[in-house]
Amino acid sequence: MNISYNWLKDYINFDLSPDEVAAALTSIGLEAEGVEEIQTVKGGLEGLVVGEVLTCVDHPNSDHLHVTSVNVGQEEPLQIVCGAANVAAGQKVIVALVGTKLYSGEESFTIKKSKIRGEESFGMICAEDEIGIGTSHDGIIVLPADAKVGTLAKDYYNIKSDYLLEVDITPNRVDAASHFGIARDFGAYLKQNGKATDLNRPSVDAFTVDVKEKGINVIVENEEACPRYTGITIKGVTVKESPDWLKDRLSIIGLRPINNIVDVTNYVLHEMGHPLHAFDMKEISGGTVYVKTLAEGTKFVTLDEQDHALSDKDLMICNDKEGMCIGGVFGGLKSGVTETTTDVFLECAYFNPTWVRKTARRHGLSTDSSFRFERGVDPNDTLYVLKRAALLIKEVAGGNFVGEIQDIYPAKIENPIVELSYAKVNSLIGKDLDKETVKSILASLEIKIKGEADDKLTLSIPTYRVDVLRDVDVIEDILRIYGYNNIEIGESLKSNLSYQTATDKGYDLQNLISEQLTGDGFYEIMNNSLTKEAYYTGLKTYPDSKCVRLLNPLSTDLNVMRQTLLFGGLESIAYNRNRKSNDLKFYEFGNCYYFDAERKEADKPLREYSEEFHLGLWLCGDINSNSWATATEKSSVYQLKAYVENVLSRLGMIQGQYEYEQFSNDIYSVALTIKTRSRVIGTAGIVAKKILKQADINTEVYFAELNWDALMKETKKHKVTFTEISKYPQVRRDLALLLDKNILFEQIEKIAYKSEKKLLKDVSLFDVYEGKNLPEGKKSYAVNFVIQDDEKTLTDKQIDAIMQKIQKSLEQELNAQLR
Repeated sequence: MNISYNWLKDYINFDLSPDEVAAALTSIGLEAEGVEEIQTVKGGLEGLVVGEVLTCVDHPNSDHLHVTSVNVGQEEPLQIVCGAANVAAGQKVIVALVGTKLYSGEESFTIKKSKIRGEESFGMICAEDEIGIGTSHDGIIVLPADAKVGTLAKDYYNIKSDYLLEVDITPNRVDAASHFGIARDFGAYLKQNGKATDLNRPSVDAFTVDVKEKGINVIVENEEACPRYTGITIKGVTVKESPDWLKDRLSIIGLRPINNIVDVTNYVLHEMGHPLHAFDMKEISGGTVYVKTLAEGTKFVTLDEQDHALSDKDLMICNDKEGMCIGGVFGGLKSGVTETTTDVFLECAYFNPTWVRKTARRHGLSTDSSFRFERGVDPNDTLYVLKRAALLIKEVAGGNFVGEIQDIYPAKIENPIVELSYAKVNSLIGKDLDKETVKSILASLEIKIKGEADDKLTLSIPTYRVDVLRDVDVIEDILRIYGYNNIEIGESLKSNLSYQTATDKGYDLQNLISEQLTGDGFYEIMNNSLTKEAYYTGLKTYPDSKCVRLLNPLSTDLNVMRQTLLFGGLESIAYNRNRKSNDLKFYEFGNCYYFDAERKEADKPLREYSEEFHLGLWLCGDINSNSWATATEKSSVYQLKAYVENVLSRLGMIQGQYEYEQFSNDIYSVALTIKTRSRVIGTAGIVAKKILKQADINTEVYFAELNWDALMKETKKHKVTFTEISKYPQVRRDLALLLDKNILFEQIEKIAYKSEKKLLKDVSLFDVYEGKNLPEGKKSYAVNFVIQDDEKTLTDKQIDAIMQKIQKSLEQELNAQLR
């Protein structure tokens, strides 16, 4: 939120610099991210002075230029060539001296000594638009005769710099979402730090009704959604451009002035933090405002000319025929004030935060008003804010207050009462605070002490502090005003034993695998958990019926939660390939979300929703390319499998603890399921061409997705063991096996390990052959077996026995033949 340094001074007196104010606000929890100097006129009119034209003659070489001599308060007059038709001797003018920088929008130029048609010129006599104080270019500025020569233009026009403080407001501190709210908290800080200051709230004592009859009537039909509604009728206003002071105030904080009525409502919103709305009275047919809901599906057009289908839970401000405004959120197309408006009805209300929040989300609307209403404004200041805005409207637009103020407040919202003990204050803060200090801070925060007994205080909390409802909330306020930095570090240290949780271990392993994959040449990507439902339409593996949908999505591209990491990675691949980066290796850690209607239970509203943490790997393009040392090698599913196995190995899972099972579906053209005895831990394979075509990718992509939560459950069982490296030699034996084409190496590996569980250390495939000289439907596998005994050297007899056993098992189970 933008806060004007000069505007802040309207409500509180202080002598701190803008940077000191920013530091003070940050220390009390209102973090000021930066301070920026703002000038109402760009450049601050630096280098411009008041001058007097002493002489003015026609230029000898031009029929429209003039040669003037101008007194600017220096020893000698300046000769200036001027093209303005209205320049004349004896005028007081604004002169830009040599070296002055003038601005035109975002562009600038510097006044230099020059020769114009043979005559020297040492400056420029300026028009309004040339120095930024107006838009006229009809001629030069002619000042009154009493303007003093040599006066700086910035002093003549009273140009002052302001400073913009960018303050970050946390969601619970809506009370500070205004200049007065900031001043209120800042005042508490100043008092605690021994600086005398007073908080000045603008007076509304001058408010009086001019005509007691014929005002707009108000009927509130939905008191739950609108606990309080106030309004006043103002007739005979003149809608026009706002005065400079009002336009400057709004412009400084980044708001565009519109007209004097609308500008006042925006001004008071940012002054007091309470939204208002001004209705054109001619749109209030029937002379009565109704605060109610309309039928489900009712059409309504907002000020931005967007059509909305209303819910029967949307609170509307209506006339006797139709809705005029979505209460607390957005005005209607016809309800706003225009140049033809002569009578207005000014509204200031307190709307139920829950109703406003749901309506704003339902229609995808976010406004300054909804931001404040949905967090909770003060229900007990609506009358004051209404009078403040009404008086300002009368000041800048004229008019009369007609009819009594309409104030519908059937059930007053009382100040919350909180019991606070000094012992708890000191216990939570970690320091014994003097009782008078505590009381002083409470008073500076406008928290009233209703009673004091047995070392306890009974406190009345202002209704604008919607976040202070418990004693711990009050203690937090006391601490932030007292100052976190004023709590000394004690001489003793209290600690407790801690241990590493499963979450901690999972996070450490995630970092470990990230480092490993990065070392393997992968880049980490981070995609949005929100994605588009179109990805899942028609899929069987991830049906759209399993998608977790958003109630009020920002767009159709972000309307569901992802079920798989696949599509986000494909978007990243397409983005990079479109920019000629074709050889890609990506990984991502992220959550996936699922909906299952069959799991629904009445007393468990979230039962049908589930969430899993996954790791995704993507490969495409070449592994090696354009290298003198190695031949170009394309990515393959086998390399993806190797990367997956490296991840599993780093997590402590060795071959034999998991197995592969081949399959295909509408996501993969060829794939493997990776599973242990108890659970599936992931999949890996070649992405189906149909999926790639949808993503506009014209090369094969290899993708693996591991269920990280399942992996963490598996790694819980693992214990790290160490053994000495065997001093006895390994023995390698090869078998060339003739097999059916549909036999996978994984089957050979599994049978071999089952045949010799103790001495067989490794099984690897080093050659595959299909084609000439082999029977039809057959292929040849060349398999290497590593055998080792850790306690002795194996004999030929033992080795032969092991190999015969393995060979026999392969022949029996796979009908394998030796070549």
